Amino acid sequence: MEFNDVIHGHRSIREYEDREVRQELLDQILDAGIRASSSGNMQSYSIVVTKDKELKKKLYTAHMEQSMVVDAPILLTFCADFNRMRKWLSLKDAPVHFDNFVSFMIGTIDATLAAQNCALAAENAGLGVCYMGSTLANCDQVGELLNLPPNVVPVVGYSLGYPAEKPAQRDRLPKRGIVHYDQYRDYSDKEILEIYKERDEKGWKRYMDIPKLKEMIERLGLKNLAQIYTIAKYTKESHHEFSQTVLNYLEMQNFMNNE
Repeated sequence: MEFNDVIHGHRSIREYEDREVRQELLDQILDAGIRASSSGNMQSYSIVVTKDKELKKKLYTAHMEQSMVVDAPILLTFCADFNRMRKWLSLKDAPVHFDNFVSFMIGTIDATLAAQNCALAAENAGLGVCYMGSTLANCDQVGELLNLPPNVVPVVGYSLGYPAEKPAQRDRLPKRGIVHYDQYRDYSDKEILEIYKERDEKGWKRYMDIPKLKEMIERLGLKNLAQIYTIAKYTKESHHEFSQTVLNYLEMQNFMNNE
């Protein structure tokens, strides 16, 4: 495929064909991930490939019972990982640290860059992916199931396989609402409404076209997309809970030595 076609053709795929991904193709996808940019060339990430059906059934709960977890032939989990490097430092008689929050963020960025390289390579080969925020939100459950040692945290994950659907593409905010030149220029109320106009219309229609979501919206008395996001989908309470889960897991995985 042409590169621009890959970039602009992205869709989140939740339904997959009952078809295996050849190991040769999977290796090409993983090789693309490994070539991603990395802070200091430390490559402070690891990739866990999950094919085992029984393990995917267990991960189904950790991933909030999303169907693609068990339907897709492969799950890829990208982890911030300083376990490997800390072992190397110890063997080379070098100071062993990288156990603080900034180190976690470095690993997270490295893992995310690798994840997107893999996703682009997969889509270029005709496969589909669906990113799952539950990888980080329930990092403690995912980490336990994947047997992650200290200094390793799952941060990005997605299903991978041959698409059995071609959903409509989702809208994106206009470039004028995202790109700033030289310095950040804050938005007026009028600009905010203009930037989100298409999102408000298309997003609302998308939710209202799905009967069970329409029923929920009407039951909760929601009037617009912003209310859907903050009252039904991403509540303050749920984000506080997930935040505490992540912070607790970072402490357990030895990434919070900040003094």
